Amino acid sequence: MALINYITQIQFGYDSLDLLPQECGRIGIRRPLVVTDKGIRAAGIVDRVLAKLANAGFANDTSVYDGTPPNPNERAVRAAVELYRAGGHDGIVAVGGGSSIDLAKGVAVCATHDGPLKSFAAIEGGVARVTSATAPVIAVPTTAGTGSEVGRGAILILDDGRKVGILSPYVVPKVAICDPGLTLDLPAMLTAATGMDAIAHCIETFLAPAFNPPADGIALDGLRRAWAHIERATREPHDREARLNMMSASMQGALAFQKGLGCVHSLSHSLGGINPRLHHGTLNAIFLPAVVRFNAGADGVVAERKLERLAQSMGLAGSESVADAIARMSGKLGLPRGLAELGVGEDLFPAIVKGALADHSHKTNPREASADDYLHMLRQSV
Repeated sequence: MALINYITQIQFGYDSLDLLPQECGRIGIRRPLVVTDKGIRAAGIVDRVLAKLANAGFANDTSVYDGTPPNPNERAVRAAVELYRAGGHDGIVAVGGGSSIDLAKGVAVCATHDGPLKSFAAIEGGVARVTSATAPVIAVPTTAGTGSEVGRGAILILDDGRKVGILSPYVVPKVAICDPGLTLDLPAMLTAATGMDAIAHCIETFLAPAFNPPADGIALDGLRRAWAHIERATREPHDREARLNMMSASMQGALAFQKGLGCVHSLSHSLGGINPRLHHGTLNAIFLPAVVRFNAGADGVVAERKLERLAQSMGLAGSESVADAIARMSGKLGLPRGLAELGVGEDLFPAIVKGALADHSHKTNPREASADDYLHMLRQSV
């Protein structure tokens, strides 16, 4: 039996931010808490959001939490929950990349449920503990990478150092406002890293074994858009067509990954928990070639000619390796080519493998990976 569910309302296109007050009213948010980070606030994007809300009469009822760290954690969730409750807020507007949106989801759960954050983690049996009491979230992405604005999960670091998923249909934002104009001033390396994150999502969820043909189609189209436009978006940041297609690819990858992800994400979640300073999209780009090579032998991948279908979406010649093309693209974009460039040595490999085996994405890889398999993938990614 397959569960196929697309439930989020998406306002997509340039100037769609103008619809924020309308969407707050439609879903019943009267006293929003804006969750963001200091970089987004310094860039003036939060001011634009607040102006839209103020012009619609929300000025005296809005608070801002801008303490989101690059890899959101339980401490930040607690701080934002305290602000949410103190302000009598009834919903959240998340403004930023995947970190701010994921933090907002954690706040939406913890502000409306009893118990610490870890009690809602999927690996702690927390899926059933997240209920319809979860506060409504409107997500306004400012990067084109994670697609968290349409995702059913939040990746957060617990006080004990584990990087875990909070997974539930109740954490899907009620509305996603995807305005590519908010990404026009992204720095080149952040554009490249988040863009490779979107590519990783599209590829990995397509390779996942669950039966979900709509998700497969969405993932392949998202990959086509991202692969064709990531270089232009990186090198020509104000190219509106490239930015629009990258935002679409990001959103599509996350719509599709309800199928599940795989070893790329189990590795990047694990290493990101060990060293929260490492960028998730950059790690995905590094791990993706080795994982694609590992999965090439999976029965379902071979039977459904999935690598050939990926190559077609990427416009590759028949003899060109998907894994090799990914590695070359990362190099052309100026991203790190391996873990050594990030200062990650083999001394960390046992801890990375331990975390990867416990991660929820490990279970949805098309081929079961052992500890030795993970070590081989890590060595290929040095």
